[in-house]
Amino acid sequence: MIDISMPITEAMQVYKNKPEKKPRLTAAATHEKNGVYESEIHMNLHTGTHMDAPLHMIADGKTMKDLPIEKMISPCRVVDVTEVLGGITKEDLKDKGIQKGEFVLLKTKNSFSDSFDFEFIYLERTGAAYLAELGINGVGIDGLGIERAQNDYATHRTLLGADIPIIEGLRLKNAPEGEYILVALPVSIPDAEAAPLRAVLLEKGERI
Repeated sequence: MIDISMPITEAMQVYKNKPEKKPRLTAAATHEKNGVYESEIHMNLHTGTHMDAPLHMIADGKTMKDLPIEKMISPCRVVDVTEVLGGITKEDLKDKGIQKGEFVLLKTKNSFSDSFDFEFIYLERTGAAYLAELGINGVGIDGLGIERAQNDYATHRTLLGADIPIIEGLRLKNAPEGEYILVALPVSIPDAEAAPLRAVLLEKGERI
């Protein structure tokens, strides 16, 4: 089993290093004062490893409650594109053996840094269109965004418009290219446009 999730800490990387996006964990009760220990967390739903629903980019789009849970336990293919230096295109993906019904995880240079890179590797519009045409179950990437420098948000809109959920903020450094079973269950926040999740990879044939 390979854990491919980002730990949630106050020191973690967040999108564009914005201070307001840093999670805050505080003690709501302590053993000394209350006899028990309880914590509170304040964080954006797009913090760390999380899933986007269509509402994130599409007005009146579907929310987390509309994403089929069966898509979150899925045959999966980790695709190594660590040689890509900018946007991942159709040309980068077409010979990777990607199959309909797979959840595709894009392993890039992003996984090898714990600091936010403003030039992070992303999925370019032709790559998104190609994956949508294949009929994949979902797509994930190891950046805190799946696109950048696309003012029309073509990647998000292409995927979410085809009901293909997006996972951002994966950690794929220790996941070799290949086939797996993905278990990626988002927290149940029914009416939200995103939700944090814990994602793990199992070797194919391993029982859940």
